[in-house]
Amino acid sequence: MKSPEKIVTYIVEWLNNYAESSAMKGFVVGVSGGIDSAVTSTLCALTGKPVLCLEMPIHQNKEQVNRALDHIKWLKKEFSNVSHHTVPLTSVFEEFKTTVPSEENSDKQLLSLANTRARIRMTTLYYFAALHSYLVAGTGNKVEDFGVGFYTKYGDGGVDLSPIADLLKTQVYSLAKHLQILDSIQKAAPTDGLWSDDRTDEDQLGVSYEILEWAMHAEKEGRDEKNFSEKELLAFKNYKKFNNQNKHKMEPIPVCEIPSHLF
Repeated sequence: MKSPEKIVTYIVEWLNNYAESSAMKGFVVGVSGGIDSAVTSTLCALTGKPVLCLEMPIHQNKEQVNRALDHIKWLKKEFSNVSHHTVPLTSVFEEFKTTVPSEENSDKQLLSLANTRARIRMTTLYYFAALHSYLVAGTGNKVEDFGVGFYTKYGDGGVDLSPIADLLKTQVYSLAKHLQILDSIQKAAPTDGLWSDDRTDEDQLGVSYEILEWAMHAEKEGRDEKNFSEKELLAFKNYKKFNNQNKHKMEPIPVCEIPSHLF
């Protein structure tokens, strides 16, 4: 990244312009202890508008919680316009589980419950956004949002605006370094934090973000798979698998348009 300071300036101006044009007063951000939410909340803080950081643990790994709280503490020290709430949601999640049928040893149910965590958090973000006339700032990056669809539909994908969705993961790290985000966050393995174990994003995706970025570029450039090495071909097929199965997240919601002669 040639000029992270210029990108920061551009995003901050974009955030300010959008908030003013929509007549909203500030931003609310879910802070997870990960790099994306740390960068997003810092960019929002740089606008000078009120920023509410929410830490919303649901059976959260202690290290993730500590990183989130450390980042919020740092952010509040650096910016007087930042406030925060910790909203424990484990009991809400557990109560939800008692109201739906249980399927023993069901991988699909485990995935559905993981996505439910993200949707409970989204509901919480919008509760506070409505209270304060704030915008919910998304924390998804370009690879997640437009490459492999690695997010929960109407969970962390349910936002008002996406400040870093045109940045690749490696570019987010470059901004984090420029913004002096805490080292513990910059060095932490990326994870969505939606599971009870310690699985990382790479565990779920099967490849690193750097490889996924390579695959995105290869597809955009229309490169011939025949020229790929065995390792490159495996990475590309992995990328395409996620890209294809998550198209429903990344494309506009289909609308059944009724022919005029039927009215």
